[in-house]
Amino acid sequence: MVGMPQAEAFQGEAALRAAWLSGLAPDPRQTVSEWADRHRILPQRAAAEPGPYRTARTPYLREVMDELSPMSPARKVVFMKGAQIGATEVGNNWIGYIMHRAAAPVLAVQPTTELAKRLSQQRIDPLISESPALRELVAPARSRDSGNTTFSKSFRGGQFILTGANSAAGLRSMPARFVFLDEVDAYPGDVDGEGDPVALAEARTATYGHRAKVFVVSTPTIRGVSRVEREFLASDQRRYHVPCPHCGGLQWLKFERLRWPKGLPEQVAYVCEHCEEPFEERHKARILREEHGACWIPTAPPEQVEEARRAGVVGFHLSALYSPLGWQSWEAIARAWEAAQGNDAALKVVKNTMLGETWAERGEAPDWERLYERRGPHQLGELPEGAVLLTAGADVQRDRVEVDVWGWGRNLRSWLIEHVVIEGEMGAPRVIGALDELLRRTWRHPGGSEMPIQRLAIDSGDGVTTEAVYAWVRGQSRDRVMAIKGVHHAASGSPVDGPRWVEVTRRGRKVRRGVQLWTIQVGFFKSETYRYLRLNAPTDEELAEGKGWPAGYIHIPRGITSEWVRQLTAEQLVTVNLRGGRTRLEWQQVRERNEALDCRVYARAAAWLVGIDRWDEGVWIQRELELDPPQPVGGAAEARRVVSEPGAGPDPAQLPKRRQSWLGPRGGRG
Repeated sequence: MVGMPQAEAFQGEAALRAAWLSGLAPDPRQTVSEWADRHRILPQRAAAEPGPYRTARTPYLREVMDELSPMSPARKVVFMKGAQIGATEVGNNWIGYIMHRAAAPVLAVQPTTELAKRLSQQRIDPLISESPALRELVAPARSRDSGNTTFSKSFRGGQFILTGANSAAGLRSMPARFVFLDEVDAYPGDVDGEGDPVALAEARTATYGHRAKVFVVSTPTIRGVSRVEREFLASDQRRYHVPCPHCGGLQWLKFERLRWPKGLPEQVAYVCEHCEEPFEERHKARILREEHGACWIPTAPPEQVEEARRAGVVGFHLSALYSPLGWQSWEAIARAWEAAQGNDAALKVVKNTMLGETWAERGEAPDWERLYERRGPHQLGELPEGAVLLTAGADVQRDRVEVDVWGWGRNLRSWLIEHVVIEGEMGAPRVIGALDELLRRTWRHPGGSEMPIQRLAIDSGDGVTTEAVYAWVRGQSRDRVMAIKGVHHAASGSPVDGPRWVEVTRRGRKVRRGVQLWTIQVGFFKSETYRYLRLNAPTDEELAEGKGWPAGYIHIPRGITSEWVRQLTAEQLVTVNLRGGRTRLEWQQVRERNEALDCRVYARAAAWLVGIDRWDEGVWIQRELELDPPQPVGGAAEARRVVSEPGAGPDPAQLPKRRQSWLGPRGGRG
């Protein structure tokens, strides 16, 4: 309007205008791989080959990164892979790209908060500090109010949150357009009773609709349990095809076509599936390059490829056979394979970490007579020195309840401690009284301490006994007794899932002091049990030389009956033919009774839930000190004298903190 004074510019107007205009700008056309080649610097302290990042060094990663770019229609990118192929940097490049070119909230999840902290310090901080484009966007952590902490990095237009899959609070921290799920096969099945961590993390993207993107990465583990395998099988299943140096025929590299004379892995070569001519590893420098014809090709059936396309899911599989020259060699893989023969645990490592494939458990029943002959050295009812945890599994039959108490030690060594048969129907006063008494009972450790059962898992029954089981469980502490239901196929990718409330009101509300039900993937623990039963005990000479017991070794006590050992080996894994030519692995009984195997599975699930698979060295030392505290020189009298002297003894600050109780934190039932 004429005569009206023009509005004065305010301080910061230019910055505000620039920020507003940048928010209106569309996503850039630059791909993640292009960004990495231009801006990414690999730091000296965190990279084997420091300096500017070059996609040409690992050309097979280009398409993986580019599917993570905003212009790709893919909403979920799955990467099932082996080690030493550069996969870690794909996620780091994506994070850097988001901060610089596609600013938005991003959530990155590691298996644990401790691993998340390590990733932040060893990978993310160098990613930012060594790349000038990112250094300008994220203030140094030492700056006041920088928004840069170990688990959170603020940048213009977005925020990067790093958390562990074991933290429900971290998984629900904020909506996120981009979610990076790293090593998903190591995630727990349930986090703080709130469900599957993968589902919780993916739910963070709901408000972003088709603009959201999830990156699922992992080395696979056990077939049928592996999360990343399940995600990959639901994708278009892309594999990197390379040309034969002789005939040019495209093929994806398979371990079965690596050939070498026995005992001479240095002579390893790859045999082409088209012309059957062998070629040496030195040819990888050429055949991996896209300009020579290498490319990703979907290998799923055409109808599944189309279904995955509509769902926006792409999947990649890559083994260490593709590792660039100078990294993981074919010779090293061949040597590892030869060294692992006869050792299922070592073969599993090769399959998982080198070949990027799941491990299929062998399901034939071990020889019960061999197991019966090798009983000992401990006696039934006796607690060996190595056992630091007691769990129990209870199998409910119509006319009895059978309970086995198992002791657990380092490296998942285990000992059958007690076998109890309680005659009568579940719910009868005599049966309930015997179960209550079993929970009150303790076993004396060689160190002098009394050990109770820390957790008991009881089968929820066959429908006839279910209510009686629930009634007893309802009266016990949830920290000690868990009702379980066995399933053959996991929904969450974890061998133990839950809990879920099985007692709710008509409106769906949880019943106060109601029963929680845990789901156990019985096939996982049966396969593990059979694998451990096949292990050979060290000889007396080997023990004298300091060779320890193999990890997972199962000690069967003297005094147990041959019938119990038969029950422990009463099932086998068989292939069942389904309609349409499909097959499925299924556990089937080969003997009439299998209570010992069921009780073992339930007790093992209880130990898993206690967390024995995830205990670090500090927890083991704490447990061992509680059971067998060190005695001062001079015996008990000397100990009393030393303690009575003021200022005598070690500094309390140097001693490990003792637990309040073997039963965990005290509190009311439920």
